[in-house]
Amino acid sequence: MTAPCAQPRTHGPGAKDVRVVVVGSGLAGLTAACDLADAGFAVTVLEARSRLGGATFSFQRDGLTVDNGQHVALRCCTAYLALLERLGSADGLDVQDRFRVPVLAPGGRFAELRRADARAPLHLAPAIARYSALRPLDRLRVVRAALALRTLDPDDTALDAVSFGDWLDRHGQNAATRDRLWNLITVAALNGECSQVSLASAAKVFRTALLDSADGADIGIPRWPLEELHVRPAEKYLLERTARVRTHSPVRGITPMRERFLVRMDDEVLDADAVVLAVPPDTALRVSPSRAGLRQWQLSRLGAVPIVNVHVVYERPVTRLPFAAAVSSPIQWMFDRTAAAGLTSGQYLALSLSAAETWLTTPASALRDVFLAELARFFPEAATARCSRFFVTRQRRATFRQGPGSNGLRAAQRTALPGLVLAGSWTATGWPDTMEGAVRSGHRAADLVAAHLAGGVSR
Repeated sequence: MTAPCAQPRTHGPGAKDVRVVVVGSGLAGLTAACDLADAGFAVTVLEARSRLGGATFSFQRDGLTVDNGQHVALRCCTAYLALLERLGSADGLDVQDRFRVPVLAPGGRFAELRRADARAPLHLAPAIARYSALRPLDRLRVVRAALALRTLDPDDTALDAVSFGDWLDRHGQNAATRDRLWNLITVAALNGECSQVSLASAAKVFRTALLDSADGADIGIPRWPLEELHVRPAEKYLLERTARVRTHSPVRGITPMRERFLVRMDDEVLDADAVVLAVPPDTALRVSPSRAGLRQWQLSRLGAVPIVNVHVVYERPVTRLPFAAAVSSPIQWMFDRTAAAGLTSGQYLALSLSAAETWLTTPASALRDVFLAELARFFPEAATARCSRFFVTRQRRATFRQGPGSNGLRAAQRTALPGLVLAGSWTATGWPDTMEGAVRSGHRAADLVAAHLAGGVSR
């Protein structure tokens, strides 16, 4: 299954003579490169680091294959799911038949959020009605707010100036509903608590995933490492289409030359008919020509928010849950990564901590004390099982800060220079900073490049 991509005209020089350079090999760059290679262009992917994958990659540690962070995809992430189908790796994502989230409470007790077999938004009514983490009156408050949220238009720019937390206050939500329900979603999806995120972004998440369709929030968890799920399959896909993929190739600058671009590296200059900059905003600012029209004040105000992942390996299993959320605890989400990591005995749990400024500089020894104690509170078996390995991974700039006003700061993918386009989940995709947003930006970038070259091949 391939995404639509404008096709180049075939008169004049052949498409294979038209050179496109994609700078960056994250999901956005790999998606754009696949589209452009399928359109027949001569594609070169340049990656500064020694590995591909951008913000979604895997590495080896003590015999385990470890993802740099826990990533999930929902059924509403149609572009990402289609990319996996296209790359032949869809079997590596385990998608629920029906949305179900165990929500942990200390002592092994848990509540549950589970959708019913009904049309939206009625599919969530039983889940809220039975959600024992909230009192009955608070459950009614949630239903009322959810119905009001469903009427909001995420594309209304006025909503971007408003805090989701302020909106929840005006719709009768208290500390309990925030902590035990709303923040479960916003912290995971938007890397910020309700008070820290834009109402427009929150409306996009809740409407698209939970309120507008019955199956949109069904959760897909990688059963393969990210390296095998989309990084290596995308590289193979590109090489089979005669694209070039180069690591250790940092780009230092891009110079426009009439109807082409010079892409400057340390010891080499590439000539390109078009360039896709699929890099973070600070890199895009540094390497793009001033004529591209990128605004430093605008992109610098996007900021960044960290995610910290705590990795715990026990000598024996301590829970049968494949994943769970937690309330009233520093644990936010827990995932069983035993099989995906290649562990053959014991159990490997990954704890994903979003909006993690509190934990970013905390020493691993202190994190060990906190989170082993928390896991023992939730899982009695963890109190007696020996922890054989404990380590921490930190993504200091995991997402941009998706607070009020942030959508207005995101850059358009079309720059002021025809043939130079941006890609990345931080650009104006209409989606949060997610894998889905990255893939959609890659498709859009390829469409812009192909449309430009369709009119300019026979220059």
